[in-house]
Formats: sequence, C-alpha cells, structure tokens
Amino acid sequence: MDPAPRVKMADVARTAGVSVATVSKVVNGRYGVAAATLSRVQEVIEELGYEASLGARSLRSHRTNVLGILVAEFEPYSTELLKGASAAVGATGYELLAYSGGGAGGSVGWERRYLSRLAGTLIDGAVIVTPTVVEAHPGVPVVAVDPHTGPSGLPTVDADSFAGAVLATEHLLGLGHTRVAFLGGRPDLESARLREDGFRHAMAAAGVPVDEDLVRVGGYRPETADQPANELLARPEPPSAVFAANDLSAIRVVEVARSLGLRVPEDLSVIGFDNVPESALATPPLTTISQPLQQMGAEALRLLVDLIDGRERGVHVRLPTELVERASTAPPRDR
Repeated sequence: MDPAPRVKMADVARTAGVSVATVSKVVNGRYGVAAATLSRVQEVIEELGYEASLGARSLRSHRTNVLGILVAEFEPYSTELLKGASAAVGATGYELLAYSGGGAGGSVGWERRYLSRLAGTLIDGAVIVTPTVVEAHPGVPVVAVDPHTGPSGLPTVDADSFAGAVLATEHLLGLGHTRVAFLGGRPDLESARLREDGFRHAMAAAGVPVDEDLVRVGGYRPETADQPANELLARPEPPSAVFAANDLSAIRVVEVARSLGLRVPEDLSVIGFDNVPESALATPPLTTISQPLQQMGAEALRLLVDLIDGRERGVHVRLPTELVERASTAPPRDR
C-alpha cells in the first residue's frame, strides 16, 4: 500500500476556501485574519492533520520548538530516562525527538556527529545521555546525563553513584558476607569509578579487606560481564556475594551462577545498580540500588528548557540513590 501523501498548505487552503497566504498567516500566528476565517482554517488543519515540516518551521522562525534526547543506543537505562523526559515535555510547549545512530553510537565522539545532523534545523536543544566528550557545543544548548568524565563544562544531571555503592556494600556486609566480589562498569565512565570507590570505602569502613582477585571489570553489558562472572564464580574459593555495578551485569551473574549449579540467594547473593524494570522481573527479583532514572530524564529536560529560555539554574543536579531489597540477597550459608 502506498503511503498517504503529505498534507500541504495548498490542500488546507482549498478545503477551507481561502488563499494559501491566509493559511500561512494562521499557521504562523500573524494578524490580519477574521475570527470566523481563523476558526474555519484551524478546523481544516485539525481535520486534515496538516503539520509544517520541521525544516520549514526552522527557516521561518529559527526555532523548531523540538528538543532532542540523544543516546548511543536504546537500552533499559536510556529508555527509562526517555520515559521521564517524555512525561515532562508536555508542560513545556516543546515536542521531543529521540535519536540514536544505532551501531554508530559506540565510538568516542558520537554525540558530536548526532548534534551536527540535528542542531539548528531539527532541534532547539539536546539532552545527551552518557556523552563521551564533555565540552561546550556551539549552536544549541545541551544538557548531559551521566557524562563519561563527570560534571564539567556542560550542565549535568546524574545520580549519587558513590553513596549508592556504599549502600549496596553495606547491605551485603550487614547480611554477614565478607567474601564480596565487585563486578565493575566501564572504565571510561566516572559513575563506574565512583561505584568502585563506594564499594572500597564501605569495605574499609567495616574493616573488611578487599580481595583484589574478586574485583573484575564487567563493562555494564551482559555479554561483557559473562566471562568475568564465570571467572569469579568458578574459583576454588568463590565469593559468597557479588555487587555488580549495573542491573544488566547483575542479572548475567545470576544466570552464570545458575549454569554452574549455584542457587541465588542460597549459595550466592547478588545486588545490582540502576533499578531498571528488568531487575524486578528477574528470577529471583533482583536486589538493587535505585537511581531515579525517570526523574533524571525529567530534570534534564526541564534544565534544558530553562537554558533555552534564559532562566538561570545550577549547572549540576545530583539526585539521591536508595536500596531496593528484593529476593536475590540473603545471609551466607555458613552464618
């Protein structure tokens, strides 16, 4: 079936029985249109579903009233942020465009390429999720969520990764675990470094030495967490608990444990970080540290609108994290 043709301004004019110039005045909010004619043209616009193209809108006003949320890829973390931004945009008068370059998003500098394609003609500003390069981007206002290098030149929204990691580690220690493994995130991310710092801080505060043989890089992805999880759990003296730096890695640890004949939480306790929806649906449901991901997305969008509209705001918003206790953690067997 052929796609329906795009409704043009001339179609609106013909149906309403007015000139194209009159329709243009209505669309652009200009004066000189009688009330009855204005009402009739607006009815036809609604009836036909007419919408000016973003490019044409930008050429006329230098504004598109569209905000972008740019991600390297759509995965659970960025999807939750997008939900929050989407919920918040309705009160702003802006529309929201979610954009990913797919497979091209994994390399350093992906956000520069995305911005160069969209800025100025399609979007008035952008929220960029975990950008690799934090610097001022000319052309449009930009807000970063959890940038790789931490808060820097751009307005930034993130969650308290250090405090969250302390909570996670203290939870395992409080259950009686002393052989606690840490499966870290990506080495290039500041949030991953803070989670490891929080883990080490809590262990030191409890007087429990960190066994460096039980510290591995998981990379935040199930496929990159698989091998280090196997290495940790197949050791002659495996850990009794694993703190994984994100939920997707933690869920893979549970799967690896099951493949090795270990029961969670009877033989191994596992805690994650993020509280993406998948964590509650895991078997068993995953104990985790909750980042307020949807709130972070909403806050980033509101900060961006304030920047565009010239309202002064603090340039760094850090939101709290909290423990969500479910069924994947329990006291060790020998306690």
